[in-house]
Amino acid sequence: MSSKLFGHLIAASLLVALAGCSKTDTADVVAVEPQQAATPAAGAQATLATGVGGEPAAVIQGACPQVFLTDETAVHRAYAKGGTDDPMKILYQASFGDQTRQCTQSATSLTVNIVAQGRVVLGPVGTPGTVTLPIRVTARDEDQVLYDQVRPITVEIPATGTTQFVFTDSNVTIPAGAGADAKVYIGFDKGGKTDKKKRN
Repeated sequence: MSSKLFGHLIAASLLVALAGCSKTDTADVVAVEPQQAATPAAGAQATLATGVGGEPAAVIQGACPQVFLTDETAVHRAYAKGGTDDPMKILYQASFGDQTRQCTQSATSLTVNIVAQGRVVLGPVGTPGTVTLPIRVTARDEDQVLYDQVRPITVEIPATGTTQFVFTDSNVTIPAGAGADAKVYIGFDKGGKTDKKKRN
């Protein structure tokens, strides 16, 4: 892949990341069971639903925390040894695209299932192979951390030099009733390490 083409790909991915750095959960899709589909009264707080016998039930959209990206964690670049911040020494770049979520409510907790799409592109000195990306998911209610986990994902970069991946975390669990005020953040963990495990 030429450095000129890679430069265009970096610019395009950065535009996607910056465009979505505030609220990127544009799909806003949350499953609602048929009996819960009635629209709440204007100005009323969305009511959380609990299934029969205390089993988890889908909750309406207003009670499901939104998913956000930040500029600092939306894009990750891995560099060759000694080449940090040198665009010509990039091994690969990973970035996030769209995110969505679905929530279920139990008597004591709200569980958020996060699904995010991303892309990995080889850099000027990169080669095809398997990379591991450390992805951090954090749920907050203002300054209170409700959930914080790093979930590594393995991605195979083909000879074409670019591929997409889908990340899921179905275990984002926060206290019942916290959903309306909480925010979920997804991004690449800057404290973790990515490594090139295999090369073709």
